[in-house]
Amino acid sequence: MTSSSLVKTTSPKKYFVRPNTGVVQPWDSCTIRVTLQAQREYPPDMQCKDKFLLQSTIVAPNTDVDDLPADTFTRGSGKELEECKLKVFYVSPSSAQGNAEDEGLKSSSDKSPDSDFNVQQLKDERDAAVRQTLQLQQELDFLKRRRQHRNDPGFSITFAALVGLIGIMVGFLLNLSLSSPPPPPPME
Repeated sequence: MTSSSLVKTTSPKKYFVRPNTGVVQPWDSCTIRVTLQAQREYPPDMQCKDKFLLQSTIVAPNTDVDDLPADTFTRGSGKELEECKLKVFYVSPSSAQGNAEDEGLKSSSDKSPDSDFNVQQLKDERDAAVRQTLQLQQELDFLKRRRQHRNDPGFSITFAALVGLIGIMVGFLLNLSLSSPPPPPPME
C-alpha cells in the first residue's frame, strides 16, 4: 500500500515545510523539514498556538506526487483520510538538549522561575545573530565592490597594443616621408 501525505499549518507564513506533499512507498520513509521563519519579536511568555495537520491516504502503487488528483486530501472525496494534529511548543536552546517531549507536556500555566532568564537569553542570541548577519552583509558588499574594481581594469591590453601599433606605423611613415631625398630638380 502506497501512502500519500500532506502537511498543513495554521500559520503558513511563519513556517517553511518541505516537502509539504509526498508519496511514500511501502517500507520506505520520508523526512519532512519544518523551519520556523525569523520573527520580528518573541511571542509573549514563549507560548504558541500554532498547529500542524498531517493528512495521509492510500494511493495507487508507483504514484508520483505530480499525478495526485486535486481532491486527494479532501474529506468528501470518498477516500479514507487519516489525520494527525500536532501542536507547536517553543523550547529554549538550553533545554532543547533535554527531553523535548517532557517540555511539550508541561502545562502553559506552569511558568518556570527561570523563564524570564530564558527569554532574555533568546533575545541576546537573536541580537547576536542580527549583528552577525549585518556584518556578513557588509563583508559581502565590500567583496562585491572589490570584484567590480577588479573586473574594470580601465584600458584593456588589446586597446593599448592597438594604439601602440598605430603609433609605430605613424612614426615609421613620418620618418620615411621626412628622410626621403628631395626630388631631383627639373631638367631644362
